[in-house]
Amino acid sequence: EDYDSIPQDFINLGFSPEDVSLERLQSSGITEGLSFAFRQLSQGGGPKKMQERVKAEFQERYGSDLSDTELRDAARADMLERMEAQLASEGVDVKGVTNVMEEMSRRNRELFALPPYVLYVARAFSTLEGIGLSIDENYAIVQECYPYLAGRLFTDKSPRAKAALRAMLGLSEDSDATMSPANGMSPGLAAVKAGVNGETNEKSSALSPTKLLEMTDNFASYTAATATVDRDGQGRTAAAKEFAKLLLDKDGSTLQDILVEEAAKLGDAATRRLLRQALVESTVAQAIASSLRAPKDALEQSEQLASLLPEDLRKAIIERPADFPKLVDELLHLSSEDEKTLSTASELQEVLGGRLENSSLRSRLAENLSDGASIIPSVPDISPGLRSIVDDAETRDFVVEQLSNVPSLGRRLGAGLFRRAAYRAMKSPVLPEEARKQLSEVNNRVADIIEPATVTDE
Repeated sequence: EDYDSIPQDFINLGFSPEDVSLERLQSSGITEGLSFAFRQLSQGGGPKKMQERVKAEFQERYGSDLSDTELRDAARADMLERMEAQLASEGVDVKGVTNVMEEMSRRNRELFALPPYVLYVARAFSTLEGIGLSIDENYAIVQECYPYLAGRLFTDKSPRAKAALRAMLGLSEDSDATMSPANGMSPGLAAVKAGVNGETNEKSSALSPTKLLEMTDNFASYTAATATVDRDGQGRTAAAKEFAKLLLDKDGSTLQDILVEEAAKLGDAATRRLLRQALVESTVAQAIASSLRAPKDALEQSEQLASLLPEDLRKAIIERPADFPKLVDELLHLSSEDEKTLSTASELQEVLGGRLENSSLRSRLAENLSDGASIIPSVPDISPGLRSIVDDAETRDFVVEQLSNVPSLGRRLGAGLFRRAAYRAMKSPVLPEEARKQLSEVNNRVADIIEPATVTDE
C-alpha cells in the first residue's frame, strides 16, 4: 500500500491540471482521504458494510456511548476543523471565509480535473459490484481485480509496469535499478553501493516473499480463469505454461529479472556469511588470529625488544600478519542490506515450506507411532492439481523445452555475482588502491566472459 505515491499518480494519469505542482498535491491532504476510501473499498461488503465499519471507527475515535446523530456531529466538526487547518496551511485566511466547505470545494476544483471516462468506469464497477453483492454480501470488486493486475504486471514489459511490479513486491524503484554501463556498474548493485559506503536509506526495502506468493497465486488464478473452460485441468496447465515462460523464457521478463537480481544478492550475502563463519568466527580462525597478533602485542609491551628489529622487517613479519585477521573481518563484513537479504530468504523458505509440507502424511504416520510425528521429516505434498500438470504430456514437454534456457539464466546469475564482487572490491576501504583495481578488473572480466555486458546506444 504505497499511498504516498498517489499525488504523483494523479499527475501521471492527467487527473490534475498541468499547472498544479506535485508539492501542492502532496500538501493538499489527498493521500489521507483516498487511502481511507481505498481501505474501505478493499474490505468489500458494499455501502452497508462500509457504513458499519465507518461507524465502528467513529465510535472508537469519538466515543462508543454517542448516538448516531452525535457521532455525525462530532465527525462533521472534526472534518471542518481539518479543512480549516488545511486551508490555513495553504495561506487562506480562514477567518475571512464564510463557508469553509464551499472554499474547500472551490480549491478542489482547481487541484483535480477527472476525465469523464473515470466516471463511466466507476459507474460500471459499481454495477458489477452490486451484482456481486447480491450473491456474496462481503464481495469486493477491488479484490477481484487483483488477479488481473498480477497477470498484467507479470507480463507487461513497459517501464511503468516494471516499476509498479517492483513496488508491489516491496522493492523500491531505485534500490536495484539498472545502472549505467558508463559507470562500470550492472543491474542490482545499488544496494551494494549503499552498503559499502555505509549509506542508510529509510525507504530501503527488500523483496516480500508473502507478496510474491500472493501475486503468483493471483496470476495463476487469472490465467486459469481466462483460459478455455477448465475441463480436465486445462486452466491449470495454461497457468503452468505461462509460469514456465515467465521464469525461463530466453527473452526474459520483469519477474525473471527481479528473481535473478535477488538470487545474485542472496548468493553474494550467503557466500560471504559462510566465509565469515569459517575465516573469522570459527574457533580455529580466532586461534590463528590470536597467534598472529601475539608477536605484535609482545613488541608493543617491550620497547627494548621492538628496537632490536629493523622497521621494514618488523612490518613484514610482525605487523602485517597481525593486521591480516582484521582485514579479513572488514572484507567479509555483512551490511544491513545483506542481513535483510538473508532474512528474506529465510522467510521465503518458511512460507514455501508451509505450503509444501505434507502434514497429512505426518498425521497418518503419527497415529501408528507412540512418540508422535516429531521424528518424521516433512515430505513435499504433491497436490492433485500439480500431479495432473506433471502427468499432462503437452505441458511437461513445454516445460522441458523451456528448461533449455536455464544455462543462460545461470550465466546471468554468475555474472551478477562477479560484478557485485568487482564493485565491492573497488569500493573497499581496507584494500590498497592497486589491489582494488586488480580485483575489480579481474571480476569484471570474468563477468563479461560469462555474460558480455550490453551497452545501448543513446
